[in-house]
Order: sequence, then structure tokens, then C-alpha cells
Amino acid sequence: MNKVGNAFLEGTKLRNQSKTPHAKGEEAPPLQWEVRGETMNLPQPESVDTPSQSLRDAIEKRRTVRDYGESPLTLEALSYLLYATQGVQKRGRRGTLRTVPSAGARHAFETLVLVNRVEGLEPGLYRYDALGHRLEIWELGEHHTRTLQDACLGQPMIERSAVTFLWAADVPRMFYRYGERGYRYLFLDAGHVSQNLYLAAQLFNQGACAIAAYDDEAVNDAVGLDGQRHFVAYITSVGEA
Repeated sequence: MNKVGNAFLEGTKLRNQSKTPHAKGEEAPPLQWEVRGETMNLPQPESVDTPSQSLRDAIEKRRTVRDYGESPLTLEALSYLLYATQGVQKRGRRGTLRTVPSAGARHAFETLVLVNRVEGLEPGLYRYDALGHRLEIWELGEHHTRTLQDACLGQPMIERSAVTFLWAADVPRMFYRYGERGYRYLFLDAGHVSQNLYLAAQLFNQGACAIAAYDDEAVNDAVGLDGQRHFVAYITSVGEA
């Protein structure tokens, strides 16, 4: 077996776990990052009109789509896609219940979105404030598209997409409960989130393409993450199918 892969599996086995902050009775990390910039409210999920589709149809029609049309995504559709992937349904003191599963309800992801064509939004980077169901302006500007496309090894889906989702892992939030093994759960959780995006995107005639081939340092630098405590774990582009 590859030495790096074996070291990861061995280091995250239950027998090699240290005592977690949770087990020590320490205070849990915040449920999400603090909102620091200008925000804008999103349409409430229950107000968004979604065409009827059976779960069977959604699963059987799911495909990876890399070529997108030019039509912009509506703000209502973006609102629902954000809700479908990280929407908060119930909040507790130490955790949240959301529209996707997560180990121990830690939900250790922050959603960043690269907007290219969304009605009512300027191009640029935004962050989803899941607890408030609103968007925080991260940094505006069309240049972010080229920077992230280059960081994703030139893959054209970034430029062609209406919006691209980047899920940033908050390591302390997961480590609090699960220690070293939490690294496994972060990547498992990323799959849950992206699959929800694939299925929900079909409601709005949108296609999705999950992206894991990227330069980690370049992507983290592009969105201002340190790459250790906080790093981009998965990316998915979305656009008109």
C-alpha cells in the first residue's frame, strides 16, 4: 500500500486516538465562522418554487455535467441549493441538524461560492451564513474566476459555471468531538454535501460537476484559508444543463 495512504489510515484508527477536547469537557468551538462583512438576505427556502420530482427520478437522472449554458442562475435557486447542502433545520447549544448528515452533527464545513452569473449578485466570492440563511460578501471581482480556474488546473467548468461551491473544512469543529479520526469524517461529509447539490440542482435545470483535482495551496490562497485549520475539501461547479 502507498506509504502516505497507509500512514493516514493508521494514524486515524480508533486505537491511535488521543483524548478529545469533548472528552476533556472543554467548550465546543463556534457552530460557524463569525460574520465580518456585508451581508444580504436570501429568499427563504420554503418560498422557493421547486418543480415536483420523485427521489427515484432524481437519482436515476443524476449525471455529471461539465458544459453549461449561458443563462444565469436565479437568486431563488441559489438560495435553495445552499439550503439543500448546508441548511440549518434545528440549532442546539453544541450542534445543528441540517439537510445533510454529518458525524456527530458537527457540520464542520463553511460554504464559499464563486458567483459568475447569478441574478442580483455581482461576480465574486461569497460565504453562506447558514445560521442566518444569508450571504456574506467575501470579496467581489471577476478576477476570482480566473484565479480559481488556474488553481483547479485550468478546468473550464469554473469559468463556464453560473456558480461554483467550495466547501471549506473547519478542522477544530470536527476535531473537538473525534480527534484525529475526524479527518476521515470531513471527507465523508464532503461527499454527502456534494451529492445533495447534484440532486437539488436538477430541480432548476442545472448540472453539477464535482472537482477534486486542484492545487490545494493555490485554492486555499485564493479564498484566504491557512490550509491547516481551514482548507478547501471539495469543489462543485453548477450551471445550466
